[in-house]
Amino acid sequence: MEYQIKNISPNNLEQCIKCTICTVYCPVLAVNPDYPGPKQAGPDGERYRLKNPEFYDAALKYCLNCKRCEVACPSNVKIGDIIQTARIRYDKRQVSLRDRMLASTDFMGKMATSMSFIVNTALRIPLTKSVMDFTLGIDHHRNFPTYSSETFESWMRRKAPDQSRFPRRLSYFHGCFVNYNNPALGRDFVKLMNAIGYGVSLLEKERCCGVAKIANKMVDEARRDARLNIGSIRKAVSRGQQVIATSSTCVFTIRDEYPHLLDVDNADVRDSILLATAFLNRLVDEGRVKLVFRKDYRRRITYHTPCHMQKLGWAIHSVSLLRSIPGLTLVPLESSCCGIAGTYGFKKENYAYSQAIGRELFDRIIEAGVDLVATDCETCKMQIEMSTGVKVENPVTILAEALDVEATMKANGVK
Repeated sequence: MEYQIKNISPNNLEQCIKCTICTVYCPVLAVNPDYPGPKQAGPDGERYRLKNPEFYDAALKYCLNCKRCEVACPSNVKIGDIIQTARIRYDKRQVSLRDRMLASTDFMGKMATSMSFIVNTALRIPLTKSVMDFTLGIDHHRNFPTYSSETFESWMRRKAPDQSRFPRRLSYFHGCFVNYNNPALGRDFVKLMNAIGYGVSLLEKERCCGVAKIANKMVDEARRDARLNIGSIRKAVSRGQQVIATSSTCVFTIRDEYPHLLDVDNADVRDSILLATAFLNRLVDEGRVKLVFRKDYRRRITYHTPCHMQKLGWAIHSVSLLRSIPGLTLVPLESSCCGIAGTYGFKKENYAYSQAIGRELFDRIIEAGVDLVATDCETCKMQIEMSTGVKVENPVTILAEALDVEATMKANGVK
């Protein structure tokens, strides 16, 4: 028995029963015959790699790290973690300039927001896209998100004095997309939290959650940023504050990928890190807060479950909150991968696979005839908007738009 306990790997590969359910649910294998699939790339391949690293297959780069294989696995094998760990450990290729640029979201964001008009204009020009395609390998079909002229952090620092009047406080992990590309989502989050009586603080320091750096093998940089983020989160938790994010991928990365892939311990604060809709829906369910919505709000919406949201098991929170809006018609949408997987879909060699993976989802959204798609993932937003022409918003923005702020504040005794 003692031998068996010692013989168990951190990723539980010994528990694989070779049922191939993970292979059935893999979105990559369905469109890319060069990818060996999660079973072969994961537990099967790892048994060989442990004997000899030369058994590493470069085709593992096609893995999205969507975690759908892990959701489907009946034996709780951490298949995605096995594959990502193998890429980190055995892939000796140098990180390219393109991959470094795509993964360095804070650096690129700071540069772009300082000259946002020029950058946004340049990234829309076909010639610029063609040059980037030829020189960097960023596919010319891909649309880039626009950059804001003011970061969310700058706006938030101006609003900080207003937040101190609330007796209850929480800290907000806003992430790079909110900070540099979509500050409006951050403002909507503050509006929503203030209406139910919570003041919002920035973390002492914050860097990108690290998902892009992990995917692009910049592990040392990702680990450095993870340690800084966890240090800031610990300080917020020590003050009695929960740490809330609006990105499902940020939450998933901080809670699960830090210890699994980066060896950054977060056990003491993991349960204090929540997605905004999970935090809010629990408060509503427990009767601790009330939401009052505008009587004139009318929308026909569908909800797309991001892959990392499915792994967290928290889609129910976003859906429940959307269903609570009286004037909203929520059209059911079967869960499937959109195919972008962060920086994956920007790369020329992956673009066709990325679009093929998402094609079924795009067709369903178009057929649904909705005004808007709701999703908790920023790169899903980019992919769906580009591929369907339908506008996409975070559930937090939809809730903030539909909210009767004065009535909600009154219902929660907020002055």
